[in-house]
Amino acid sequence: MMVTSRVRRTVAALAASAFVVLSSQAFAQDISEAHIKAARSAMAAVKATEQYDILLPAAAQMLKTELIQQNPDLTDVISSTVDEKALALAARRADLEKEVALIYARAFSEAELNTIATFYNSEAGKKLLTQGPLINRDMTRAADIWQRGIQRDLATGVGETLNKVVEAQAKANPQPAAPAPDAGAAPEEGAAPEGEAAPGLEGLDQIQ
Repeated sequence: MMVTSRVRRTVAALAASAFVVLSSQAFAQDISEAHIKAARSAMAAVKATEQYDILLPAAAQMLKTELIQQNPDLTDVISSTVDEKALALAARRADLEKEVALIYARAFSEAELNTIATFYNSEAGKKLLTQGPLINRDMTRAADIWQRGIQRDLATGVGETLNKVVEAQAKANPQPAAPAPDAGAAPEEGAAPEGEAAPGLEGLDQIQ
């Protein structure tokens, strides 16, 4: 049974699409402990890494599903083994916190990080975090309505102006009336059949 090779292939596929944290030790030499501490405080205040809490459980579940599909007779042992190995890796969550703290410390000064932490730990800051998704949803909806309105009004305004231009040109350059055709004569080429309107600016009235 090639379970080992299947595990390796599955893990490799998961790793290719997983969140990869690159080491930044070379950049950490000039960052003080106080600066890192401020970065961690700001991170905690804005819940910077909360979204990554699901990565390890998700990877474990994906691996379970893949292996159980390939080896249904080993369901119990696969499930328990994956859980055991995932639990052993949970301590490495701290590595991500360290890397993100370095990212924050490189992006913000210690004073700026303290300001960020102070604000987002305040009632206003906490409300901004919780209400942010709802605010973004309402802003998107308002922007869509606004966009449709300006598109409509732009088309209407352009159509009205072009109509006035066409009317002014027609008054300034009146066309002589064409003689009435003989009853039995064929209509001139390009002339509109009797009862039909002469061609004009097609679609102009539809702009509005």
